[in-house]
Amino acid sequence: MIRKFDEENFTWEGVNTLVYKQDGSPFKDVTRQVLFDGAFDIPCQFRYFECKPGGYSTLEYHEHTHMVMIFRGKGQMLLGDAIHDVKVGDFVEIPSNTIHQFRANKGDYIGFLCLVNQDRDKVKLLTDEELQQLQENPKIKEFLEN
Repeated sequence: MIRKFDEENFTWEGVNTLVYKQDGSPFKDVTRQVLFDGAFDIPCQFRYFECKPGGYSTLEYHEHTHMVMIFRGKGQMLLGDAIHDVKVGDFVEIPSNTIHQFRANKGDYIGFLCLVNQDRDKVKLLTDEELQQLQENPKIKEFLEN
């Protein structure tokens, strides 16, 4: 099967563009496309997420590992206790139970391909105490407020 890519709209033929999440978690201006949802001996999901300029993904962590490649634009990501500038082509491993968030805060879209196991745990949001502790780092506090 081939799904043709539309370079103007960053979409794939026959793939629906969906709301990022529907679980009530906080995010802004993010979409999701599921490009592959497991088949044969490959029990994984391959997805494309896109944040519009100024948008951001959920601040979260979980037990499963993610593999992410930036596919469009540039922005920043929080990974653990550090902020990283990211751009097209950057490859990121998000280890188990590592807090992370992507932000399109550099005046551009940030789109990323994401590979995860189909059988995975639910996302965990930070508690008020975890968020407060995270924001003790001034760089992270600034990142989360922009």
